Amino acid sequence: MTIDTVPYPHDLSDGVVRLRAYRDDDAEALAEAVRESVGTAGPWLAWARADYDTATAQDWIRLCKQAWLLGDGFEMIIVDTQTGRFLGGMGINQRHREHRFATLGYWVRESEHGKGIVTRAGTLVLPWAFDVVGVTRVEIVAAHDNLPSRKAAERIGGTFEGMLRNRLVINDKPVDAAMYSVTPPL
Repeated sequence: MTIDTVPYPHDLSDGVVRLRAYRDDDAEALAEAVRESVGTAGPWLAWARADYDTATAQDWIRLCKQAWLLGDGFEMIIVDTQTGRFLGGMGINQRHREHRFATLGYWVRESEHGKGIVTRAGTLVLPWAFDVVGVTRVEIVAAHDNLPSRKAAERIGGTFEGMLRNRLVINDKPVDAAMYSVTPPL
C-alpha cells in the first residue's frame, strides 16, 4: 500500500466489540453517549458538554468522513457486537505522512467504563494502523492527571516516553501530557 492510498473502512471486530467508520445515522447515539459522559470525559475533552446535540454530532461525522477521504484521520465508532450499542470512539488521527506516524485517540461512554473496551478496541485498531494505514509509530498523548487514559495506553501496549510540558490545552489551560508510543512488532 502506498502512503497516499486511503484505506477502505472495513469493520474490525473481536466478537465482543466492533469498530467501524461513522455513518450519518450514528448522530443521535453519539450525542446521547457524549451527554452521558460529561462527568468523566468533560474534564479532558472540551467537546464533551451537556449541550452536545444531534446537530453537533452530525457536524463531527461530516468532518470524520472528510478526514477519512483525505487520508488524514480515521475516526471510528466502538459498538457492542451483540447489541449494536454505541460504546465510544477511537481514531487514528493527526497522521504525519512524511514520517509515517499518527496519534491514537479514544473515549468510552461513562456507563461502559471498567469493561476493557479501550483495550479490546486498541488491540484491533493498532495492527490496522500499521498494516493498512501504513504508519510505523502510533502516539498516545494523555493529560498528566488523566490516569484512566494513561492506564489504557499502557494496557494496549503503549511505552511511556516521558512527560511533555504544556503539550495539551484543555479548557483554555495548557497542561502537561504523558507521551506513549506503540510500534509494530519486528
